Amino acid sequence: MDAGVSSELGDFLKSRRAALRPEDVGITAQPARRRVTGLRREELATLAGVSITHYTRLEQGRAAGVSDAVLEAIARTLRLGDDETAHLMALARRPTAASRRPAPPRVEHASASAKQLVAAMTDVPALVLDRRGDVLAWNHLGHALLAGHLAADSPGTPAARPNLIRMLFLDERYRELYGDCGEEAQLAVASLRLVAGRHPDDRRLAELVGQLSLHSTEFAALWARHPVRTCTSGVKHLRHPAVGALELSFENLCVPGGSGQRLIAYTAEPGSPSETALRLLGSIAATRAAGVTA
Repeated sequence: MDAGVSSELGDFLKSRRAALRPEDVGITAQPARRRVTGLRREELATLAGVSITHYTRLEQGRAAGVSDAVLEAIARTLRLGDDETAHLMALARRPTAASRRPAPPRVEHASASAKQLVAAMTDVPALVLDRRGDVLAWNHLGHALLAGHLAADSPGTPAARPNLIRMLFLDERYRELYGDCGEEAQLAVASLRLVAGRHPDDRRLAELVGQLSLHSTEFAALWARHPVRTCTSGVKHLRHPAVGALELSFENLCVPGGSGQRLIAYTAEPGSPSETALRLLGSIAATRAAGVTA
């Protein structure tokens, strides 16, 4: 297993072991005698029913031949959630560098039918994203809601294509949309970690992580914690500069195929102030679109 995979697997296990307190698993801790936070390797190995040698090899990134049963036992002992367990499995099952055949980078595009779908959703902000968070398409309302300060046709130009995760950390106007930018940042990093674990050979994804780590201390600190989580639906609280406060539900819908593309749509509670504000934003977006066309 190559050094990058070794570091990813080992760092993830260490971070979760450090987060688990001895008393959480029925071990009476003696603080004066402990030099590590969380569980020791031998304590975790004993609780999981695996040898300390076997577990140590995992933290060193040497996962060749490890069974699903052992990984599941470790996941249960570490009290990992479903997303974290899937991430552990993905890291442990990564092929070696010698056996991998990296796919050449290619520019992604939303399909014609996906573009047609989001354009037809005139009363609902909608976007098509790739797995990295690049905006491949959006309708007028989606553009007006999230990035009205950017050119409406920017998703069509790969070099100028917006990326929602990059914008969250490096674009102040986009950051100002969120009432709790810290929570949004944690979720974005956790989702990106999950994707990175599944696609270790995605060079453009690695470049995005590198850029954000270099230019955002907030991102770098969050990335180092190895958060892992996916979020397919929920509620966003936004503060839009044109229409004020908005409380919008969102849904992620996977585009069929193996590209990892997804469609995100935002809706407001019927009869709510947010629905009124969204309609007003729609009128503003339609007026601007008409002006551009003219």
